[in-house]
Amino acid sequence: MVALFKNDQAAYRPLFSPPRSLSAKFLTLLAVFSVLYVTHSFLPSSLKPSLSVSSSRTRGTCPPRSYAAGKWVPQPPPPTTHQNMTQLSDVYEFLGLEGCASSREVYWHLGADHGQLWDRFPGVSSWRWQPPDDCRVRNMNTASIIRDLVEQGGWLLIGDSVTENHFFSLSCLLYPHVRATPDYVQNPYFDRAWPQNLYLDPSSPLVSQLSFPPGFDIETTPLVTFRRIDLLFEPAALDALYRSLHPNSPLVAENASLFSDEATWNLSPAEYVKLFTAPLPRANYATMVVSTGGHWTTTLFAGLKDPELPKDGIQNVVDFFGEAMEAWAREVQSLLDEAEKRERKAAQSGSAGAARGHQRAPRQVVVRAYLPGHEDCHDHRKPLTEYKPGRWGWYNWNQIGDFNHAFETVLESRKYPDIHFLPIDRPALLRPDAHSAGDCLHIMTGAGVLEGWTHYVWHYVTVELPGRVR
Repeated sequence: MVALFKNDQAAYRPLFSPPRSLSAKFLTLLAVFSVLYVTHSFLPSSLKPSLSVSSSRTRGTCPPRSYAAGKWVPQPPPPTTHQNMTQLSDVYEFLGLEGCASSREVYWHLGADHGQLWDRFPGVSSWRWQPPDDCRVRNMNTASIIRDLVEQGGWLLIGDSVTENHFFSLSCLLYPHVRATPDYVQNPYFDRAWPQNLYLDPSSPLVSQLSFPPGFDIETTPLVTFRRIDLLFEPAALDALYRSLHPNSPLVAENASLFSDEATWNLSPAEYVKLFTAPLPRANYATMVVSTGGHWTTTLFAGLKDPELPKDGIQNVVDFFGEAMEAWAREVQSLLDEAEKRERKAAQSGSAGAARGHQRAPRQVVVRAYLPGHEDCHDHRKPLTEYKPGRWGWYNWNQIGDFNHAFETVLESRKYPDIHFLPIDRPALLRPDAHSAGDCLHIMTGAGVLEGWTHYVWHYVTVELPGRVR
């Protein structure tokens, strides 16, 4: 704040010290506004009136669409002592990584598990995303990210295996200051549903520089957690939702399920919002990062499949997706409001569950736009300048934009003030060269795409969102 006002020429006056010439009427008006403000501050989110004339969202310095309007520009590759990759471990040097805390499928995440694609190093890590000139984004700094994760609140990542890509990238970006669990070297048989966590490493030199919230435990309070949740709902809940919305459907008449026997991993919103809002020392989350779309196919949603329609009736799935995300947003916002009420009550009563003096940032949910794959990804060695849908329309990839639009439309409503859609998929759309070596959907760590998600989400929740404490 000093930097913002250091050039002001006006003499200092305390913020709420009125000039002697103010009338009694003005002072009365000021008092009324003060009462309104205090009342607004203590209402649950669902009951808060908008104090903004134009919008319930505060416009920041770089909104997500502005950020996504940038371009990929060349940058010098990471310094290396090798001209070519000759062994798997060389990949850290070629990606400019000191190491990674996560031990799950390491070389798959690093895009190095297929030797025939080693020729893309170091070119794949020789690009950076450049937002437009008028889009000011915080400079990404590992120490600053860790400070915010500790002091303002951690991240809970909810999504499928692409979100797991994001978690792994974070484990590299924050290394060596974090440690990861589980240890997949000692026990590689953990189910995909098992939570993965990043904790502050007690040996990090950053420990002595941080202000820990009361109750924070380095050993047990995670900075980041990933939960594998493909659909955001359990399948039984989606079946029930469909029946309630479409009671005259032939599917309902046959008492059939929407789903095939294709495997997915899921939890109910009540379960993961309970984790998100858990108190210290179990949790200290302030941001839940959500993404879904990849598993919403006519293969999984076999009950909505119709061979007589284009792409086997994928539009049926898109339509139901929009209905489901409306129900999801309604439930999640309600759960957040209930948690806020409980915490306020605990704080007023001085119970042990309230962290005295802790100014954790308000909890927010950000929904990252999902992304399609690129059908010919391994033929590319540099970014595109323009995205084009796939020629063959694999899976539901050419409809991912429709899924994103449906989710974004739901979240435009003022009914969900703590849930925000981030349409930041364009950087990934322009990077067919950044996919993992084994398929053309997942994204490798170190190419700049996943790291860009971290960079922008961190910027968004600390700068763009209103009411954040920094």
